[in-house]
Amino acid sequence: MHVLKLTSRTFYIPIKLLKPKLRETVASAYLCMRAVDEVEDHPNLSATAKQHILRETAELLKVDFSEDAYATLLRPYEKELPEVTKRLGDWIRFCPDGIVQNVKTSTSVMANGMADWVEKDWQVKTEADLDDYTYYVAGLVGVMLSDIWYWYDGTKTDKQLAIGYGRGLQAVNVLRNKDEDAERGVRFFPENWTRDDMFAYAQRNLQQADEYMKSIHTKNILLFCRIPLELAKKTLKALKSGKEKMSRDEVNETVDEILHQP
Repeated sequence: MHVLKLTSRTFYIPIKLLKPKLRETVASAYLCMRAVDEVEDHPNLSATAKQHILRETAELLKVDFSEDAYATLLRPYEKELPEVTKRLGDWIRFCPDGIVQNVKTSTSVMANGMADWVEKDWQVKTEADLDDYTYYVAGLVGVMLSDIWYWYDGTKTDKQLAIGYGRGLQAVNVLRNKDEDAERGVRFFPENWTRDDMFAYAQRNLQQADEYMKSIHTKNILLFCRIPLELAKKTLKALKSGKEKMSRDEVNETVDEILHQP
């Protein structure tokens, strides 16, 4: 949980509120995906190094994960990589036996997809490209969580709606980080798309997230899903009004509101 807090404040809040069995499972699964995400996002690694690490990690996740092989893979880049990436073996070990294979599979698919986008230099040209990119970096998180809900208590959810949930959150991130991305020469807006087009894309996918929630009846899971979704909606509203993001107080107020809903 300490590494999770250092890695993602947004997801730390709802994960912390889960019951112990779910908390351990979702935290370890999220950290597995964050381990590969940190490689894709790394500011100092070359594109060649990123592709090599991501593709080899994807292969290791398809079999019995060898920590020795993984350590050997990372050795040339060890000083550059964060703790969350170097400890991938720990996150896999923490994940319960009944669901760890699903987590490894989703993370492997994510790593390969991210490697493809590194190779393409993140050049999003069409809406189909945007759908593909957001599937690999966020939609797969939704797929993995749906697998976890079903394993935990038989909760059945629509995986296409789960992908829409992830895409919606990522689209909000794209809008929020537009200037920062531009500084590093990356643009996730399809050609000829305006800011309004991206707002509409985010809104469409967040509506799928609303639909996704309707099939969840376990209160603890519902609480978990509500928090990132509500924060994304309010961030979208803040961006539309010209703010850069929600304030820390607004985040805390939103979480409190959700916690005290009946």
